[in-house]
Amino acid sequence: MGCPKIRNINAFLTKVSGQDMICLQDPAGINEEMIFVSPDTFFIISLFDGQHSLLDIQSEYMRRFGQLLYTEKINEVIDDLDSRLLLDSDKFRDFKRQMYDEFIKSPVRTAIFAGKGYDKNEERLKDQINNYFTSPEGPGRVNLDKSAKDIKGVVAPHIDFSRGGTCYAFAHKEIGEASEADIFVVLGTAHVETDNFFALTLKDFETPLGILETDKFFINSLEKRCKGNLFVDELVHQREHSIEFQCIFLQYLFGGQKKIKIVPILCGSFHKMVAQNTLPDEDPQVREFLMALKETISSSDRKVCLIASADLAHLGLQFGDRHSMSSEKLQEISREDLQMLKYVENVDPNGFFLSIQKENDKRRICGLSPIYTMLSTMESTRGKLLKYDQWKDPQKQSTVTFASLVFY
Repeated sequence: MGCPKIRNINAFLTKVSGQDMICLQDPAGINEEMIFVSPDTFFIISLFDGQHSLLDIQSEYMRRFGQLLYTEKINEVIDDLDSRLLLDSDKFRDFKRQMYDEFIKSPVRTAIFAGKGYDKNEERLKDQINNYFTSPEGPGRVNLDKSAKDIKGVVAPHIDFSRGGTCYAFAHKEIGEASEADIFVVLGTAHVETDNFFALTLKDFETPLGILETDKFFINSLEKRCKGNLFVDELVHQREHSIEFQCIFLQYLFGGQKKIKIVPILCGSFHKMVAQNTLPDEDPQVREFLMALKETISSSDRKVCLIASADLAHLGLQFGDRHSMSSEKLQEISREDLQMLKYVENVDPNGFFLSIQKENDKRRICGLSPIYTMLSTMESTRGKLLKYDQWKDPQKQSTVTFASLVFY
């Protein structure tokens, strides 16, 4: 391999047996391992940018450490990463092609996180979800006698259930008690790079609780209103959890009681607009999609509810920051998050975006694009914050924040 190139992976400093190590994680989930390497090995890997030859890497290593780096050592690192599918190589591309072929041939999008993100046994999974409602921190049992108000949408987390399950329950209790919707447009967060800003799939979603059908008519109507190919990034759906996790809660609420369908839409990153100091709806592709989605919802003869599957801040050592997560820092993050969420409650998409843009997205708001998309297309006049929470990892000195909101 002349100039090795690492894929887009996450790397953060941690300690293993008291020693400084770098943890490598694949955000695409193709490799689910946490891989630990020494700082000097990570320096070698950091030069795997597709531009540095082996000789270049040896020269840079000598300049940095004053020691000779043997070609065998570099090849050993290359072979190890390639065997783990972390390099942009022929091996990885062949594997990705095989993944794509299997995904396209499958009639459904299978549950990737069953047995990992939640219990794979149907009855135990129902008990698991039920506990998020009934635990002391939860919102209480769902009262299926509908209230007079018909909600337009919710924001719900997409963090692991074990870390944020009760927060999910606050949003989904509102859906269970106050939504008359037949169609749920689930705006997921794409955690990997996409060619387009939005990615559709027609595949039904299979989980341990059964199969949740996609609304093919709605999706086809949406596609006809857009010029571009909304399926070019369809493979991203295969391993993305942000829609799958909402499906579990929807099936728990309505399974065996009401026929509902979903419209699964993954939203790509809007960070380009953050960096360019522009608004998302100034981009022709984004503007066209927002208008098309809004028109498809308004022209539907069925009731539609939107779900933005979105986490908020990602801060700490795991995400590349140097500061620790002190109680004072966590309080500061909370204040900034809640100030930002005021724009969300006021159904102000551009105010929400600008509040993030002016800080250059320093808190790494993971749900930026799905929240913006929902606020821009939902016929709502007001929202309400139901629950805000922070998950803290003392070992990695990191935090992820998330919230549930409802819109009327």
